[in-house]
Amino acid sequence: MLDNFPRGTICIEDLEIGMSRHLMKEVTDRDIELFAEVSTDRNPVHLDDAYAMDTIFEGRIAHGMLTAGLISAVIGEQLPGHGTIYMGQSLKFLGPVRPGDVVRAEVTVMEIDHGKRRVQLKTECTVAGKPVLKGEATVLAPSKKFD
Repeated sequence: MLDNFPRGTICIEDLEIGMSRHLMKEVTDRDIELFAEVSTDRNPVHLDDAYAMDTIFEGRIAHGMLTAGLISAVIGEQLPGHGTIYMGQSLKFLGPVRPGDVVRAEVTVMEIDHGKRRVQLKTECTVAGKPVLKGEATVLAPSKKFD
């Protein structure tokens, strides 16, 4: 990974609208193979070069949920960070991620409900500046009151 913010926690009391964090990761063949093993999704479009060449993608692509997992990493490690509980996530896949692509996963605070400790986040992944995934997440943020 490169160009990433430090890991940790930003409690709800310290969150602000517009605050964002990101990470960057090169998606490797090993990442795709490990995701296939863990998820049991062995669709040949992810694993078989010859098969994937005959698809609309004209080559192998990473699992969409592997890319979405990078959003989870930003949420769980940076914004809000450790202690955050996922409540929901919408995803729209806009383009393929291929082995060797560097994905930039970014999360931005859109709304904060202090009473319920809920935070609405804009989520986006890009490759070379082009969006490949967009969505929104709702999370339960950690609070200083519950340390």
